[in-house]
Amino acid sequence: MSLDINTKKAKKHAWRISKERGIGASRIRVPGGYLDAEVLGMVQKIAREYGNGYVHLTTRQGFEIEGIHLEDMDKVNELLQPIIEKVGINQNPEDKDNNNGYSASGTRNVSACIGNNVCPFANYNTSKLARRIDKEIFPNDLHFKIACTGCANDCAKVRMHDFGIIGMTMPQYDPDRCISCNACVKGCTALSVSALRMENYKIVRDTEKCIGCGVCVTKCPTRAWTRSEKKYYKLTIMGRTGKKNPRLGKDFLVWADEENIVKIIKNTYAFVEEYISPNAPARKEHIGYIIDRVGFEKFKEFALKDVELMPETIMNNNVYWEGIHFDNKH
Repeated sequence: MSLDINTKKAKKHAWRISKERGIGASRIRVPGGYLDAEVLGMVQKIAREYGNGYVHLTTRQGFEIEGIHLEDMDKVNELLQPIIEKVGINQNPEDKDNNNGYSASGTRNVSACIGNNVCPFANYNTSKLARRIDKEIFPNDLHFKIACTGCANDCAKVRMHDFGIIGMTMPQYDPDRCISCNACVKGCTALSVSALRMENYKIVRDTEKCIGCGVCVTKCPTRAWTRSEKKYYKLTIMGRTGKKNPRLGKDFLVWADEENIVKIIKNTYAFVEEYISPNAPARKEHIGYIIDRVGFEKFKEFALKDVELMPETIMNNNVYWEGIHFDNKH
């Protein structure tokens, strides 16, 4: 094998360098985890002709085609181009023109649960929002992790991400359709937060307690409860895993809208550019560590630029995190 493979360039363009000399893996991210099944056959072709026949399904909803000789990287990148276009991966024009794959060395794939394409509990189209965010933020070298989930069940584990987007609905109640069967009350009690009660044969919703999950909608047999036409979201921030100080993300905005969430995510890139540690390897530093260092108020100053919250949006002005802490003592 030729020894002049630029491994730094390969890593930047979504290739993993394996522990076996001269062997790598091509990584294909799928924004929102939703794709045309035709792509599977295209991945299979590359895996059989240039790889070892195996594909790893990544935790961030992508494909990793294993066992490719790095000297075949240009040939594989050429075959990847129609996949990149089919999946809708954002790509630099020069990478597209030169069959270089796509830049993917920092921000991770925006992942999502199945959403209301399939799930009766989901309050919005998660893959559609994931793709919108993908178009707004890629390509980028900074270390961001973002995930979307359709409801408070959080099947996508969004609270383990820098930004987690949880679908909400403002449940609409039509008392004329209600037959006082108590199905919604029982459902809310068993599956959610007990925000409903019966008074004078009608249902009362505790607006402060309600988390907008939509269980009442799924349990009502007469459609007395319906989802609001307007979409709402909960934005959780600064969740993370890792070797040092893992923690769950906390609520920042509740009853927020899509536009402001996208603005806040984009604004945070400017915050990180300003305050990332100069010693951060490959420009990778968790946003939460930066906030811990410079302060939550400074983060808000950047994040809320040009953001006009809706009257119903609740913002937590001070967010505090708990979690595992390692102090390097033995």
